[in-house]
Amino acid sequence: MNTYDKIIAVAKKTIETEGNAILHLSTLVDNDFAAAVDYIYQSKGRVIVTGIGKSANIANKIVATLNSTGTPAIFMHAADAIHGDLGIIQKNDTVICLSKSGNTAEIKVLVPLIKASGNKLVGVTSNHDSFLGQQSDYILNAYVDKEACPNNLAPTTSTTAQLVIGDALAMSLLDLRGFSSYDFARFHPGGSLGKKLYLRVSNLTSLNEMPQVSLDTSIKDVIVEISEKMMGVTAVIENEKIIGIITDGDLRRMLTKVDNITRLTAKDIMTHSPKIIDNNAMAVEALEMMDKHGITQILAEKKGKYSGVVHIHNLSKEGII
Repeated sequence: MNTYDKIIAVAKKTIETEGNAILHLSTLVDNDFAAAVDYIYQSKGRVIVTGIGKSANIANKIVATLNSTGTPAIFMHAADAIHGDLGIIQKNDTVICLSKSGNTAEIKVLVPLIKASGNKLVGVTSNHDSFLGQQSDYILNAYVDKEACPNNLAPTTSTTAQLVIGDALAMSLLDLRGFSSYDFARFHPGGSLGKKLYLRVSNLTSLNEMPQVSLDTSIKDVIVEISEKMMGVTAVIENEKIIGIITDGDLRRMLTKVDNITRLTAKDIMTHSPKIIDNNAMAVEALEMMDKHGITQILAEKKGKYSGVVHIHNLSKEGII
């Protein structure tokens, strides 16, 4: 077996080992899991997630997932907790403790302190009979038969199992809360997904100039308006309403057909009935219209009156494309 074949074989075995362990986890979800989720959902406090070593890394990720899906959570390192950080835990908080063995020295010190404070303890462990398993109010079974590590030492399968249990917990809470895509957007305003869900046409038109001409505007002034406003387009307006559009493409096509443009006006080259979007529409709708009609700008209106231009560059800059 050459080097590449060996690498591929090891990679596949790792994925298969972890994949099989994760599939087995679904058979371990029981009433304790449901009770823990329900308790957290009903609780007025936060979720404190703790662990030691690699489990602490997974605890950090679980906290991030909970926070982003509507469940307030804080990470507390188990080692730091017994050296002062225990003060993070408040009266109504629920503590989730991650430990494969459930018998590490830090866990044995930390757990009695949590119990003494009266907080509910949720243990995520592979060992029901461990110290953590025996002391937990609820046990989330993260049992794995073996690590993907060939020496069965490096935390691999076990930490993946913890991560999946955390995701299952978060998604169960998300479902109970009726947490929608729009709620998700509120917690992710800077991401492209969040922007697709909350960014409106009005947020973009407000950033741009409002190029506009009248029906009788000379072609020279049309060219100046398009050039100065730098949108590659101008609306043709009458009584504040959009009645046409002229693009820089229209100007180029005109110049190939007409030798003398001095007598031409906007009405001679404008496109009637242009594509228009409401100023309150979602920005992603503007993108869909541009894609459908093969255009790079679209005019917007508010209550029937011209309100600006959305350019495809706006959508690109916001990360929507």
